[in-house]
Amino acid sequence: MRRRDFFAAAAGVAAVVASPASALAATGRRPGASQAPDLDLGDFPVVARVRARRALEHLEVLSDRIGPRIGGTESEHRARDYLVRELEALRYQVTTQPFTVPDKYLAEVNGRWQSGASRFGALGVTVKAPFVEVVDGRLPDLTGKIAFYVNAPAGSGPTHAAIERGAVAVVLGRLSATAIKAGAFSPTLDRTVAVPVIGLAQVHTEELRARGSGELTITTTHHPNLTSYNVIADRPPTFPWRDNGVVMVTAHYDSVPGSPGANDDGSGTVLCLELARVLRHLPTNKALRFALWGSEEQGLLGSRHYVSQLPPEEIARIKGVFQNDMVATSHDPATAYWLLSVDGADNATTAAVRAAAQRLGYDPRVHGPVARGSSDHVPFHEKGLASANFSWRGEGGPAQLEPIYHTPEDTIRDNISLERLQVSLELIGAAAYRLASRR
Repeated sequence: MRRRDFFAAAAGVAAVVASPASALAATGRRPGASQAPDLDLGDFPVVARVRARRALEHLEVLSDRIGPRIGGTESEHRARDYLVRELEALRYQVTTQPFTVPDKYLAEVNGRWQSGASRFGALGVTVKAPFVEVVDGRLPDLTGKIAFYVNAPAGSGPTHAAIERGAVAVVLGRLSATAIKAGAFSPTLDRTVAVPVIGLAQVHTEELRARGSGELTITTTHHPNLTSYNVIADRPPTFPWRDNGVVMVTAHYDSVPGSPGANDDGSGTVLCLELARVLRHLPTNKALRFALWGSEEQGLLGSRHYVSQLPPEEIARIKGVFQNDMVATSHDPATAYWLLSVDGADNATTAAVRAAAQRLGYDPRVHGPVARGSSDHVPFHEKGLASANFSWRGEGGPAQLEPIYHTPEDTIRDNISLERLQVSLELIGAAAYRLASRR
């Protein structure tokens, strides 16, 4: 280790050395590692203290108790308030950054399933009626009934035809022809209709088809004039009179309609919370900043707003952005931990994570860097900053996502691996701390 890094790590290591159990835990082979670790002094206070099970406690709140966190709506605001409370309790300087986002059109089915609603259909209404599946376009008398289509042809024709036959609501379901399951969606129509029209996720489509008949209660809601929020938590460097820049660890805390978003991106969010706990008292030469973005799922709206508000001198202070998006899936083939920079080039963040993987014995599981956008590292890259997204995906490439991505099945039970979350915590924690400790 370089001499200039030594002091920055020493205080944190002292706490670990004082606890033999912690020291032993840090020096043992890591979960899923191919070899024993060869840790530097600065790795000990991070690796010995991060705990996936502590992060899971936060995920139970976000994914199980709050559930889908739709940008700008009350559900996202509940998550925002929780994040603020937790970070303030850790003594970070926490600010929320508001920004406007587009209206949302949502629906509930039987008070249990969230789906998308068409903005061209009836909104703010509740319909209760038996449903009838329309098969091969053969339309029975639908007076007083809900028309249920599975993989209806594109366009508005089936919806209009069902309404002409008396349907009081139209439910459109999708069964994907690929391994990736279909999520909830808001149907697009060519003109306004007088009944609710909603788009179901695949798992609910399959359940309705298996049930065959019965009654549905559909409630549609228009959410106008929405404000989403970024949550920013800052901690100054150990030597605040030296401005050596800022290291950022980030994730998005919203999810798509219908999805509890356990892995996408509750996992990245709780990684940030756990690392904020572990790093809060460790000495650094750079400031630490944890940023949790709102409304990523609508087009990186939160991170783009944040970057657009930064003056040039603040942009210059950012030395690395570690974006964490989908860092804990339990999908069996997702055995590769990918370093994803926008242009596929190495930078300070990918190099730091690769080096951490070598020290911790995880190197064979780490792939890249390779080129991929589609997350909140993109706006930082566009400003010329070192940034990357870090994520578990299939060995075949970073586009190989778990089949239940963006669906109601993205739950803790169905899509979270504590081992992979632990690996993610150790890699990002060791890498971010190393970068923050440098002068």
